[in-house]
Amino acid sequence: MFKTFTLSLLLLFLVLGSAGMAFASNNDEESINEKFGLPIVVYGEALSQAQKDEVRRLLNVNDPEKVKEITVTGEDLVYYIKGDRHSNMYSSAKITRKDAGEGLVVNQVTPENITEVTDEMYANALLTAGIQDAVVDVASPVKVSGHSALVGIYKAYDEGEGAELSKERTEVANEELNLATDLAKKEGLDQDKVSELLTEIKKEIAEQNPATKEDIEQIVDEKLKTLEISLSEQDRQLLIDLFEKMRNLNINFGNVKSQLENLTQDIQQRIGDAVGDEGFLQTVSNFFKDLIEKIRNAFS
Repeated sequence: MFKTFTLSLLLLFLVLGSAGMAFASNNDEESINEKFGLPIVVYGEALSQAQKDEVRRLLNVNDPEKVKEITVTGEDLVYYIKGDRHSNMYSSAKITRKDAGEGLVVNQVTPENITEVTDEMYANALLTAGIQDAVVDVASPVKVSGHSALVGIYKAYDEGEGAELSKERTEVANEELNLATDLAKKEGLDQDKVSELLTEIKKEIAEQNPATKEDIEQIVDEKLKTLEISLSEQDRQLLIDLFEKMRNLNINFGNVKSQLENLTQDIQQRIGDAVGDEGFLQTVSNFFKDLIEKIRNAFS
């Protein structure tokens, strides 16, 4: 009888434990915000089925029924950014809209495969396009520049609930991303410094609300000087022209000022970490140089 009771008790614990695990699993599952509909996952058209399955895994799409899946094509590239319809598109994204005030968060799930665009570059371009208060996850199974993911994000918004974007703004946002990646390839500049420059210019535009192109030019020159960035006259003019287009489109960066502040903090933290790493490496290098010199002197 004792054995029967013990076995029954053990079975009860197992049943309760399984139910508890299932309950915990259900609690861990992200709740769908019914105001915005399902999260949208956009796949690059060039992905093979195996690569698409890998991207699903990378973007934590465990149940395709709980997301809206779409494909971004060469035609979309032409429509949104006037690109080449024959381009191979691999970079993909998952967009989960959030309530107002929650901010914009960009996560590169495969940063080793996105070679030219940083989180901050994506965030800057998306804010210009009018996208805020969302979590955007970007992934690619192969090495790509990362530009086509932006087109997929635009398409996701147009196919979402009441979130259609301005085509003029998306074109300017893409121009911004292209300029950012081009500037980051210049000698003496890196991705973080370029992102910092663009963010600081936007913050100043939000403060001053410039009325003329001359005002834009003054803001650009001031930020170049403050951040100690030297550009060719051609690149400086491209920067001025870009922000003049934003002014003509009446893009109000005052609406996303807090997000720009957060972006600045993230960039400065990254720059600080990089400087710290360089300082440490330089210290190690100097130590070994001194050690080698002492050994050389001892045997001379």
